[in-house]
Amino acid sequence: MKMIVAILPDTDNDTVSNVLLKQGFRVTTIASTGGFMSSGASTLMIGVQDDQVDMVMQIVKDHCAPSLEPGLKRGSLFVLNVARFEQL
Repeated sequence: MKMIVAILPDTDNDTVSNVLLKQGFRVTTIASTGGFMSSGASTLMIGVQDDQVDMVMQIVKDHCAPSLEPGLKRGSLFVLNVARFEQL
């Protein structure tokens, strides 16, 4: 199992989250700020099976608005190994 952490502009959060939910993925969103992407960011946490990582990452990439400035990145994606998962 993997945890995908996606840090995106707030303006992309609803679109990306809705597409992921329609595809059957569960998404937890946290409002976030910091020097990494300044203000107005959302952190999405998406738990997936190993074979779903590429699909989810492509959905996120496809549904983020393009950058208005050349070379400016719209977000960051991290894929983390999950040692253990339980639902209560």
